[in-house]
Amino acid sequence: MTETIGFIGLGAMGGPMAANLARAGHNLVVFDADRSKEIEVAELGAAVAGSVAEVAGKADIIVTMLPDSPDVEEVALGAAGVRAHGRPDQLLMDMSTIAPATTDRLCRELNEAGIGFVDAPVGRLVAHAIAGESLFMVGASGNDFGRVKPLLEAMGSTIHHCGGPGAGIRTKLVNNLIAIAVCQIDAEAISLAQAFGLDIATTLDVINGTTATNGHLVSAWPNKVLKGDTEPGFRIALAHKDVSLALEAAREAGIPMFAGAAVRESLALAKGDAAFAGRDFSALLDHVCSLAGLKPPRT
Repeated sequence: MTETIGFIGLGAMGGPMAANLARAGHNLVVFDADRSKEIEVAELGAAVAGSVAEVAGKADIIVTMLPDSPDVEEVALGAAGVRAHGRPDQLLMDMSTIAPATTDRLCRELNEAGIGFVDAPVGRLVAHAIAGESLFMVGASGNDFGRVKPLLEAMGSTIHHCGGPGAGIRTKLVNNLIAIAVCQIDAEAISLAQAFGLDIATTLDVINGTTATNGHLVSAWPNKVLKGDTEPGFRIALAHKDVSLALEAAREAGIPMFAGAAVRESLALAKGDAAFAGRDFSALLDHVCSLAGLKPPRT
């Protein structure tokens, strides 16, 4: 029997992923608090629900892609949410980046209601989500992983089963701590190159030929901030949230995070600037240049 897929949260990442599910022929029902975001997926054949409760009443597997822990908790466990309006043998797959403790609570309380739970946060960028080339870090039991795998294959090109429920989000926090911290270091280093008056293209050629190279400088930045495009794919405000989640988890585990704490403070400064909070996190380069009174480099 073909399962009906509910998708809640059609933002910068969720919208393209839901669209790819529709293109792959999945029976899809969608909801977003911003009703305008439902239009594109509806044009691809998805049904539009009027509420989270309606999605919970119709779907066999419910996918959530939401900004933060409280948003996911409300959708999953709130009075108008999945637990209240769903049924046993459903499954909720959360693809958001949230606190591990929240993930653990969702899994426990949904399981008590007979509802399965998978955490499958997303790696890579909006462009990859649009192209169906996302990477997924999945925490799931073996049976639940098999149940959601066809959906992940429709939305991405790389799937890692990291372990049981909760392993996906913990892997995501490790990954994002590195990715965001490196982005901040890149911003400072390339600002220094700008202050030195170096040719940026030549500087990047040197960096990318040594162990200093990283994905931001090889591919992400040349297609974003160095072209003058800081329209949000992954916003600075979300980068601050993700680093904060990683540092809180590290505090609970007794792990010192000296560099991570410095990165969080720099992100807090950028987030507090109205000109940068909603920008793509590659705009950390422009933020550092702004603080230094430098013209941002462009290629």
